[in-house]
Amino acid sequence: MEIGYLNEFVKLAETGNYLEAADALYISQSTLSRHIQNIENDLGVQLFNRTTRRVELNEFGKTFLPYAKQITSLKTDYTHALSTQMKHQKNNITIGCIPTMTQYYISEILSRFQKEHPDLMLNIIGADSSRLAGLLKADQCDFAFMRLSQNDVPEYQSYPYFTDHMVAVVPGDHPLASSKNLSLSQLKAEPFLFLAEGSMMYTFALEACQSAGFTPHIRFTGHRAENIIDLARRGMGVGLLSRQPLMEIDTEGVNLIDIVPQFTTRIALVCKSEQTLTPAARQFLKFYKALGIN
Repeated sequence: MEIGYLNEFVKLAETGNYLEAADALYISQSTLSRHIQNIENDLGVQLFNRTTRRVELNEFGKTFLPYAKQITSLKTDYTHALSTQMKHQKNNITIGCIPTMTQYYISEILSRFQKEHPDLMLNIIGADSSRLAGLLKADQCDFAFMRLSQNDVPEYQSYPYFTDHMVAVVPGDHPLASSKNLSLSQLKAEPFLFLAEGSMMYTFALEACQSAGFTPHIRFTGHRAENIIDLARRGMGVGLLSRQPLMEIDTEGVNLIDIVPQFTTRIALVCKSEQTLTPAARQFLKFYKALGIN
């Protein structure tokens, strides 16, 4: 018995009309009728009571219908499973990266891997850490280089990459600009300049201020650190950012001052369990572990 015919049987049972069922299945009425007869011949019973206008399931048809639905559902499931397995056999690796991948030298690692493994196809998605977590969960990427706060425990397996810490970006003429370090409580009266709401750094900076005993007045939120630097330079507020990405930005006119106690963030390579990785993804993980980063 052709499994595909069972889907046609289910559709005819639902519509009770050959024309309507055939149209929905994009086949002719005569083809549908022939396929239904093939099923009935294989089973040795009639499944429908036929009239000039409609067809209705008889007792045999009513008994057979749930089994037909189960078989067609199983076909959908195993087709999807085999398709997923075929996808896993391909040489594609998808890696999500935080937007500051250049400043953290992630692009250097990825390009080195691609040169050493030209037979594998490396696809890279740039996104904030919060979105990367969603991509991992939805199996839309194999790995993610993402930012974790000092108390964050990732849902999946993580491998250390880089540790960074928070600095205050203050105007060069600010009364505290010459300080070697600052506590956040010393800045609580200042208007603050944050990265965009919903980003990991926004949450990180907000929670740091709250842990220091105050809720910050946030004057500006945006996606680019350069804009925060420029606004701070013009006396519009104090920025809270991670230090490393600022090393390659023009910070003339502002001072970067370490916050104490220190608020650290970790950049980690995150993935699901090694058992769920494709052979190609395992190759990347093996390469990464060989770098000896810890």
